[in-house]
Amino acid sequence: MDPLAYLSEQLAGWREAGTYQRLRILETEAAAESRFDGREVINLASNNYLGLTTHPRLREAALEAVRRYGVGSGAVRTISGTMTLHMELEERIARFKNVEACVVFQSGFAANAGTVSAILGPDDHIVSDTLNHASIIDGCRLSRAKIHVFPHKDTQAAAQILAQLASGPGRKLLISDGVFSMDGDIGPLPALVEAAERHGAIMMVDDAHASGVLGRAGRGTIDHFGLHGRVQIQVGTLSKAVGVLGGYVCGSRDLIEFLYHRARPFLFSTSHPPAVAAACLAAFDVLEQEPERIEALWNNTRYFKQGLAGAGFDTGLSETPITPVMVGEARRAHEFSRALFEEGVLATGIGFPTVPEGKARVRTIVTATHTQAQLDRALEVFTRVARRMGII
Repeated sequence: MDPLAYLSEQLAGWREAGTYQRLRILETEAAAESRFDGREVINLASNNYLGLTTHPRLREAALEAVRRYGVGSGAVRTISGTMTLHMELEERIARFKNVEACVVFQSGFAANAGTVSAILGPDDHIVSDTLNHASIIDGCRLSRAKIHVFPHKDTQAAAQILAQLASGPGRKLLISDGVFSMDGDIGPLPALVEAAERHGAIMMVDDAHASGVLGRAGRGTIDHFGLHGRVQIQVGTLSKAVGVLGGYVCGSRDLIEFLYHRARPFLFSTSHPPAVAAACLAAFDVLEQEPERIEALWNNTRYFKQGLAGAGFDTGLSETPITPVMVGEARRAHEFSRALFEEGVLATGIGFPTVPEGKARVRTIVTATHTQAQLDRALEVFTRVARRMGII
C-alpha cells in the first residue's frame, strides 16, 4: 500500500472540483507580453510592477558581478557568505527607507516568518489583520505567541484587543500588510500606528506590494502616510517592483543585529548570489532616477480600472495596481482564467483557501510597461469572455 496515496486522492478531488492548477511555463523574458506554454499572451499575472526584470542597468550590474565575484557566495551570511555587495545593499535600502539599518533575507516570505518568530515567544501576543499574508500567519504560528485576529481593516477592533491586553504580561505586536495582495487595498496604517503607540505595542508593516509602488520613489506606505519613525519593523521585497529576488527588514540597528543572531532563515540559508545583490542595488538607483516608471504604472492602473468598471466588472476593494475581478465560486474563476488564456490574456484564478469561500476572483496586475494597445486588447478579451460565460 502506498503511504502517500492520500495525496493522489486529494489531487483527484481538486481536479473534480475544477480547482486544480497546472504550472504555466514562461518561455521568454518576464515582460508585459510574454510566451507561456507556447502561446503569446498579455501578462497580467506578474508582480513586475515597474518592468525592472529586463532593465538594461540591472542586466549589466548582474553580469559585471558574475564576472567579478562568480556565481555564488559559498556559505550562509554568518559563516563566510557575507560579501561586500550584501552590506552595500543593506546600507542602500536603509538610506532609501530612512531607517537606521536593514537586513536582507532570501525571500519576502522568509523575512516575515523569520522576523516574527525570532522576536516573540509563548508569553507574547500578536494582533493581526485577518487578511494578512500567509508568511505573516506562519511567522505568528512559529513564534508560539498568542494570536488575536481582527476583522479586515477594523482599526477599532484592533485597538480594543490591544486595550484588553495592555495590563497583562508579555510583549504585544500589531501587524498589517501595507497593501493587501489579494484585494489590492491599502492598510489603514495611521489609525493602527496610533493604536500601537497608545497601548505600547510594537508596530510591524509588510510593505511587499507597496515597495516601488507607493510613497516617494516607491518608498512604501510608511512614506505614503508620513509615518517615519513610528513603525518599528518594516518588511519589503526585492522580488516584485524591484524586479529581482529577496526580502528585507528595516528598523533600528539593534533590531537588525538581533535578527542577524536569531532569525532562522537568515542563519540557515546561503546568501544571495552576487548577481542578485548587484542587480538589486542597481534597481534602487533606477527607482530614484526614473520616477516616470511609477507615474506610468499609476496611469496604466487608472486606465485599466476605468475600463473594467465601464464594462461592468466588480473590482472589489482595490486601490492599487492589484485589481481583482470578482467571480464568486472557485471553479468558475479558474474556468474564466483558462478561457482568458486561450484568448491571449494571462490572469490568475484564485479561490479558497487563498481567499474566502464565495469570493474567488481573477487577479490582474498592470505594469508600467504595458502599452495602451495591450490594455485595450486585454479589456476586450475580458469583456468578450465574461459575457460569453455570463459573468457580466
